[in-house]
Amino acid sequence: MPLNLAVAASICSLFCSLFAIVSAEDPYRFFNWNVTYGDIYPLGVRQRGILINWQFPGPDIHSVTNDNLIINVFNSLDEPFLLSWNGIQNRRNSFEDGVYGTTCPIPPGKNFTYILQVKDQIGSFYYFPSLAFHKAAGGFGGIRILSRPRIPVPFPDPAGDYTVLIGDWYKSNHTDLRAHLDKGKKLPLPDGILINGRGSGAAFNVEQGKTYRLRISNVGLQNSLNFRIQNHKMKLVEVEGTHTLQTTYSSLDVHVGQSYSVLVTADQPARDYYIVVSSRFTSTVLTTTGILHYSNSAGPVSGPIPGGPTVQIDWSLNQARSIRSNLTASGPRPNPQGSYHYGLINTTKTIRLSSSAGQVNGKQRYAINSVSFIPADTPLKLADYFKIGGVFRIGSISDNPTGGGIYQDTAVMGADYRAFIEIVFQNDEDIIQSYHLNGYQFWVVGMDGGQWTSASRNQYNLRDAVARVTVQVYPKSWSAIYIALDNVGMWNLRSESWARQYLGQQFYLRVYTASTSLRDEYPIPKNARLCGKFNVALLIYARSVYKWNLKLTPARGLILFY
Repeated sequence: MPLNLAVAASICSLFCSLFAIVSAEDPYRFFNWNVTYGDIYPLGVRQRGILINWQFPGPDIHSVTNDNLIINVFNSLDEPFLLSWNGIQNRRNSFEDGVYGTTCPIPPGKNFTYILQVKDQIGSFYYFPSLAFHKAAGGFGGIRILSRPRIPVPFPDPAGDYTVLIGDWYKSNHTDLRAHLDKGKKLPLPDGILINGRGSGAAFNVEQGKTYRLRISNVGLQNSLNFRIQNHKMKLVEVEGTHTLQTTYSSLDVHVGQSYSVLVTADQPARDYYIVVSSRFTSTVLTTTGILHYSNSAGPVSGPIPGGPTVQIDWSLNQARSIRSNLTASGPRPNPQGSYHYGLINTTKTIRLSSSAGQVNGKQRYAINSVSFIPADTPLKLADYFKIGGVFRIGSISDNPTGGGIYQDTAVMGADYRAFIEIVFQNDEDIIQSYHLNGYQFWVVGMDGGQWTSASRNQYNLRDAVARVTVQVYPKSWSAIYIALDNVGMWNLRSESWARQYLGQQFYLRVYTASTSLRDEYPIPKNARLCGKFNVALLIYARSVYKWNLKLTPARGLILFY
């Protein structure tokens, strides 16, 4: 371990448990990560990838419900860096969310310690780099949150538990892709698909007669993917933190940003079988294969690669509707206003969101309700907390489509703490969309083709809809979700198509309360980095009010020291 990383780790070990505002009785898990560039060859050509502890993909995070995760990240890149946590809700503390609207970037040669708690969560998720199109270079890895001991899980312990990261990939370095977008151009089609960082040959070992859990996450940049295993069925058991009805599928659509857990039993004759991942809703179908390898295999893979669906929207829509919550399973789940019966709670507001694409000043941009997001010079949560003016304006994005042309702004929508709201995603474009809301799990109550109207509520599932963190919206279609706004903070709502997110298809939802109680929101962490418009006056204020020792780092903002 490099000396500076070792020093940072010792500082973290000494101080994190003293200053993190978390429940003292919950366990701590410590991680020390060094983020570097390195040569990778996922599609057979040399690329400059982003490695974590010299791994591509990065190491898995294994945890248990309510664990405190202390993740010390040292940035050895030549540019600022941030990690975000796709699915970890981090209750009452959006400062650690790891997107630029909430967290100052880690400067080159510096470190930052994320203090997270997987409070009341289970399930399969992933982490990824959120800045500067770094996601196209790697830096992602799996997150698994197991149930606490003695909490029953609705299936026997599997013989093995595998992380399966799938995603589309380009042969070009992320810097070239970013420059392409910065010039106002659209990205071409990806060059291939990866399984756990490999364009082909990823292998998963099984023993005949045993059952295994596969945690499948689509960590790609834009394409929905279909996952299947030759001659094997998959039993769906969990979706992004929700135990599901245990429906069996021969193949499964995994839309960009989404995660699924399936059980696969090695019940076929002992040989090797194809694992196949292919693109969906694309004119050119990209396909890659891995191997399910039986320990007593009598031979290599054989026969044709099993085909899957390609452009069939109705097939995918019907599959999505078949995914339901397991209401008899124990474990954490959303709990608005003290009730699991989300369908019996009156919504207090409906927000309708519509995407669009177009040119602004001769460059390609993407928007939600006509607003194409542009980052501010200061993280929005930081500006909100310290009441720094001129950074953003609440209400800078409408809660209904405007029908107007695209314009640029730092889009922030206000919302009330403890409200129970409906969000309708209307997709009038010819491509599939995928949306994620940080800090929350929500119920997907309905989806269908055409235009949403108030009459569409008649077909909502108000009993056992799946609660998850990412929802797809099919072409010329709509999807509707219910959310209990029980997590105060500034939360990023974005397209999971990463070029569209990078060029403006995102905004921030400010869930606000006037309360200063720690029960509602934690104060800014004592190890938070400060940047942008955080000036000397605020430095003096923070020192006097919070009794912090702060150090000004020229051109790189401020960092707080204990």
